[in-house]
Amino acid sequence: MGTGVIKLFIPECRSLKEKRAVIRRVISRVRHSFNVSMAEVGENDAWKRCTLGFAIAGNDRGHIDATMSAVMKCVDSLRLADIIDAKMEMINLSVVGGDQYLQEGKFDEP
Repeated sequence: MGTGVIKLFIPECRSLKEKRAVIRRVISRVRHSFNVSMAEVGENDAWKRCTLGFAIAGNDRGHIDATMSAVMKCVDSLRLADIIDAKMEMINLSVVGGDQYLQEGKFDEP
């Protein structure tokens, strides 16, 4: 699984309404271009700043890494906002939980 955070600066915004319109365009374009989940996760009340978080799940680490890089390039190429900072992280869930949680009946109600 891959996760990422993108901090944006939107210089042309003069209100939260304008900011939300830009964010909707960015999120819509990314969601339609890639199979990722994306949402505004921070700086909700700042007019010119925005923090977007996104996640992608899959079983091919190379594909996930390539998709996350493509998401970053897509947001940058839209030219709707400037990327201030960006971070990506890969999480290997088989290491976190192990196979003991996949045993039959482990999550059944008592």
